[in-house]
Amino acid sequence: MNAQKQSWLTHRQSGVLAHISSLPGAFGIGNIGAASARFVDFLADCGFHYWQICPAGPTGYGDSPYQSFSSHAGNPYFIDLSKLVACGLLTEAEVEPLRALSTESADYGGLYGLFEEILGRACERFDPQMGIPGFSLSWEDFVRQNNSWLKPYALFMGLKKLHAGKAWHQWAPGFRNFAEINPRSLPAEVLQEQQRHMVFQYLFFNQWKVLRDYAHSKGIQIIGDVPIFVAHDSADVWQHPEVFRIRKDGSLIVSAGVPPDYFSESGQYWGNPLYDWHYLRQTGYLWWLDRLEGAFALYDVVRLDHFRAFSSYWEIPGGAPDAKSGQWLKGPGMDFFNAVFSRFPELRIIAEDLGYIDQDVYDLRLQSGLPGMKVLQFGFGHDTNNVNLPHFYRRNSVVYTGTHDNDTTFGWLRKLDDHTSAQINDYFGAGESCNVRTLIRAAFLSVSYLAVIPMQDLLGLDSAARMNTPGTSQGNWQWRFTQQQLDAIRDEAVAYFQRLHRISDRCENGSQHEFSASP
Repeated sequence: MNAQKQSWLTHRQSGVLAHISSLPGAFGIGNIGAASARFVDFLADCGFHYWQICPAGPTGYGDSPYQSFSSHAGNPYFIDLSKLVACGLLTEAEVEPLRALSTESADYGGLYGLFEEILGRACERFDPQMGIPGFSLSWEDFVRQNNSWLKPYALFMGLKKLHAGKAWHQWAPGFRNFAEINPRSLPAEVLQEQQRHMVFQYLFFNQWKVLRDYAHSKGIQIIGDVPIFVAHDSADVWQHPEVFRIRKDGSLIVSAGVPPDYFSESGQYWGNPLYDWHYLRQTGYLWWLDRLEGAFALYDVVRLDHFRAFSSYWEIPGGAPDAKSGQWLKGPGMDFFNAVFSRFPELRIIAEDLGYIDQDVYDLRLQSGLPGMKVLQFGFGHDTNNVNLPHFYRRNSVVYTGTHDNDTTFGWLRKLDDHTSAQINDYFGAGESCNVRTLIRAAFLSVSYLAVIPMQDLLGLDSAARMNTPGTSQGNWQWRFTQQQLDAIRDEAVAYFQRLHRISDRCENGSQHEFSASP
């Protein structure tokens, strides 16, 4: 067995979880413009060190950021149109219809079609030779640096429009196989749409760099999410079918998912294709390494979603009615992470090791040296030897009051049965007054080197602010907070969290201690 890797977490620090779509903004959804910069200011004033987001890729049916059309591309909805107005690519009159959309939820229905139509006008006026003021990447450099995925992704989106939004394996036969497509035989409207989507990405990546540089100037680093699986209907699968266990017609041989658990009695059938790990091992995991390189170009830290599947994964027959009929199969294990560490010696990854965790998963995380996750909400209402109780934590971990898949802590507390509620009050010595701040304080005072608080909990919001309910397809990913909400609590929150950072020894760069070899 290889020696245990050293963890990158060596300081007591903190962060806030808030997806880009949840931020304030005037165009129907949060974006990476001025409101994001104000949010960074708020985080820095409070003493936080990290801003964690969900995957930033373009979303499709269901609006889930975990079902993206590309594992490399950015979501065009996150582009700040006001900056395009300022540089003359759009007019105020053109963006006015978007200002009529909701500022209190992500209005995906209103955005669909309308946003890209308006953004497309900016693309028509964009001159690659002139560039855009304030953008550090030229058009030529951007295309060259992202050549491996940019044109294929943009072509995928062009062909998707040609086929009225259908999944790629439902396209006309001549377009289903990426390797056999002759660009010179493509319809003009597809090539035009391909060019538009390339410009969309140019705008996104340049605005993202401006925001990330600003965050760094304020001492804030960004944690980004990388789902272990990619969407079936994605440019990734269309461009690289050899990486996945799919048939020649594009249909799934097997699907990813999880067995029955805390979230669902019948398990979860995700519909994501599983990897051909034998092929990936033979190629030195090149596809995965390139994917991670793209993620590290965007984020300072990567949260690797569903880490347990690198140890063993739940394989479900393609098209099954639910996830009950699956079976556990061995994943690539440490062989994969050795390849990752070889390519990225200084990588910083958080292992999302929630759900059913057996000894092999625990050993893989320990051997890789990656910090795992602890969720305070999971510490109660289960067995009496629950690893999510703070007294079982290890320093090399990231503690959350809840995640994007949990109810808000306020909503969770209100729904507890009397026995569990009494258990929590007794545990925290709170009498009958245990509240959201009790759990936030517990997270900060825990031994975990990193404590992350969902924005809903920072604002003390109820279940109406829940981001996602696993196993459901309606009403998810829409929650947003407004600038008025943030302004209303700003002074009190800054004072509270500055004090909490001091008493929990999470100030400035955090207190540094000799790292323990214990997990």
